Amino acid sequence: MEKYMLIFRNTPTTEAEFQNLSPEAMQAELDKWGQWIGGIAVQGKMVSTDALDHTGKIVKGSKHLVTDGPFIESKELVSGFMILTADTIEEAIELSKGCPIYDIEGSVEVRPLMNFG
Repeated sequence: MEKYMLIFRNTPTTEAEFQNLSPEAMQAELDKWGQWIGGIAVQGKMVSTDALDHTGKIVKGSKHLVTDGPFIESKELVSGFMILTADTIEEAIELSKGCPIYDIEGSVEVRPLMNFG
């Protein structure tokens, strides 16, 4: 089994819409995510997952310049990730297809993790 990272991306517009949902609609969205993540976890394939906060800093270059980020003018925002195990990248892609981010025209980047051990 190999490890893969699923990187969840959406647009600033859909992120703003998500933040303005009613409590009931927000709970319905969270339930969709919980069901999808739970389904992968039940299969024993989930290693970890988390959402990312909308704030943060960027540290850049050899002088470690610190700036505000992520930047809202970006075309896409990374909103979270999952690390899972799968036999092939095709299997990881198939597991990604249930992700609720597709409902808001978001995307999932599927990347194999390198094993240095």
